[in-house]
Amino acid sequence: MRKRKKKGKSHSTRPAREGPPPWVKYTPEEVEQLVIDLARKGYPPSMIGIILRDQHGIPLVKQITGKKICQILEEHGLAPEIPEDLANLIRRAIRVRRHLEEHPKDYHSKRGLMLIESKIHRLVKYYKRVGKLPPGWEYKPEKISILG
Repeated sequence: MRKRKKKGKSHSTRPAREGPPPWVKYTPEEVEQLVIDLARKGYPPSMIGIILRDQHGIPLVKQITGKKICQILEEHGLAPEIPEDLANLIRRAIRVRRHLEEHPKDYHSKRGLMLIESKIHRLVKYYKRVGKLPPGWEYKPEKISILG
């Protein structure tokens, strides 16, 4: 049982670095082209970052190109219409709703669905404010079954 209010610090932190690391042999143009090619193959931005890290030895795209993966995709018209984190939450909510249709007395899952949908509503509010979603966009669980 925890008696202190402090939380743990066992996560790793990225090193503070301005430019690209010395072992990266890619130019910014080559990295942008890799990002574009992977996006055209259908990979989401998070998978693009993982593939670049694991297969090409590129730790962070922003250190090399000066732009994030999503910024590169937006410049070339390949960005997803709904941000990736919001789309993943919507998929989760759809799965939980499908589960609750079969098991209506699963109260723990009902509570989980409430929490997931509150996260969705907070993210939608944020993305509308920032301008990533149009002002008229709203989350309607009955109509959104495409992502599931």
